Amino acid sequence: FLICLIVGVRDGGLGLAAVSGIGLVIYVFGFGYKPGVPPNDVMLTILAVVTCAAFLQTSGGLTVLLKYAEKLLRSNPKYITILAPITTWLLTVLCGTGHVCYTMFPIIYDIAINQNIRPERPMAVSSVAAQMGICGSPVSVAIVSIVSFLAMGGYEISLATVLMVSIPSTFFGVLAAAIWSMRRGKELEQDKDFQHLIADPKQKEYVYGATESLLNKELPRSNYISVSIFLLGILIIAIMGNLPDQLPHFTTAAGDATKPISMTLVIQMVMLCIAAMILFFCKFDVKKVADSNVFRAGMVALVSVYGISWAANTLFTQHMPVLKDLLVNYVMDYPWAYAIIAFITSKLVNSQAAAIAVVVPLALKAGIEPVIILSFISACYGYFFLPTYPSDLACIGFDRSGTTKIGRFILNHSFMIPGLIGVTVGCCVGYVIAHSIM
Repeated sequence: FLICLIVGVRDGGLGLAAVSGIGLVIYVFGFGYKPGVPPNDVMLTILAVVTCAAFLQTSGGLTVLLKYAEKLLRSNPKYITILAPITTWLLTVLCGTGHVCYTMFPIIYDIAINQNIRPERPMAVSSVAAQMGICGSPVSVAIVSIVSFLAMGGYEISLATVLMVSIPSTFFGVLAAAIWSMRRGKELEQDKDFQHLIADPKQKEYVYGATESLLNKELPRSNYISVSIFLLGILIIAIMGNLPDQLPHFTTAAGDATKPISMTLVIQMVMLCIAAMILFFCKFDVKKVADSNVFRAGMVALVSVYGISWAANTLFTQHMPVLKDLLVNYVMDYPWAYAIIAFITSKLVNSQAAAIAVVVPLALKAGIEPVIILSFISACYGYFFLPTYPSDLACIGFDRSGTTKIGRFILNHSFMIPGLIGVTVGCCVGYVIAHSIM
């Protein structure tokens, strides 16, 4: 299984899913394991959420969010190291994907360099913050997966309850990393490498060159309608998730009781409905939805979850008695052991959603309480450990000053300490909140 992860992740999420198929064939035809069950509810929910987010981007609603984010940052340039990561975190929370940060990187760089602030300070932590926001978003693949897996495990924990833990824990993790970043590295006037770089007039012009801005662009009214519909839909989901008694009730399979409709189905319905409303009220070419980077990234995540979760379910179901004893003994005595497992798995699969697809079902089957899973939700972000994730590489590319970089020893890169601080503080805050409300 580990070989499949290590080999597959080299080619991204699609490669991970494909190589997982090799693992499945070996398990079933080689070892005679009974095939596991793909997480169909999870995948359908992911599909609905990604479709809605892609409609938002294609209709121009995402551009509105980016414009307001830029306005906030340019209005408070001296506080860019604090405000930039909070902004990228919030954009991810609203949109459900960390890829929205790409548009913000050149803006963050432009503000920092013109304020004579070392660009590494706001840029590196902003990249980390964008990914931490995934576990604080009600429409992210990761959060949708957690809610769905908890429901499949027999725990009807509302989306609102999950967000009550994940939003403050990830936010305070980002804030702690941002505060540390304010004094990281040398000041630009004391950085010999930077001063040597700008000694060349052409390089200085390149380093301080202007960045395109959204502030002076007039956006059509339909863009604002689109983002309003999307935000209203998120609010409706949050309200419905916190009021299960008000949802439609249906007779159970046994026929002896009624229970409210599953929140996974509610999310699917509302997301598709929001997409339809955006389509009806905003004029755009719907054929371009499939070409949006949000849709493409979402489909990769969907296929990745499909392959890795199916293979993991097949393997872990076969060995559950041993795994149950091992996990329960360690996690009950040392709760942070679950966080370490989630962190390492996230790095192996380079995806929070894929890590959740592996770790959460295993933990629930082993009898680990949901409060532990929610406590350490921040630990599902571990792929900053090696600077190979696209957003981190893009961040390095957008920093024309060269201060955001990968060190000589690989692990001493710009994202390491902000990432470790963010995840550690997020886990501590999450542990306190989860145990106080559950």
